[in-house]
Amino acid sequence: MSQQPSVVISIPERFDFSTHKWFTESYEQALEKTNNIVLDFSRVTYVDSSALGMMVLLRRKISAVGGKGYVRNVTGTAKDILEMANFQTLFEYE
Repeated sequence: MSQQPSVVISIPERFDFSTHKWFTESYEQALEKTNNIVLDFSRVTYVDSSALGMMVLLRRKISAVGGKGYVRNVTGTAKDILEMANFQTLFEYE
């Protein structure tokens, strides 16, 4: 089976509960097109626990369709938080 192209979701500066509806709609639309999703963190300066929860849910959905999740351009505090939560085991870093 050939690998499907990825859909990139650009995460806003604050990735928290206020982005829940937007994030869910974004990845559900993406999953209609592909099973490979890239989360672009280049603008992110703040991540909270609800964002981590949303990412875990996304990872489950990607796994259910045999896809892969990627994190791109994560730096600073956001990178520290994802690493403390062992997210490198859930998502491939680009």
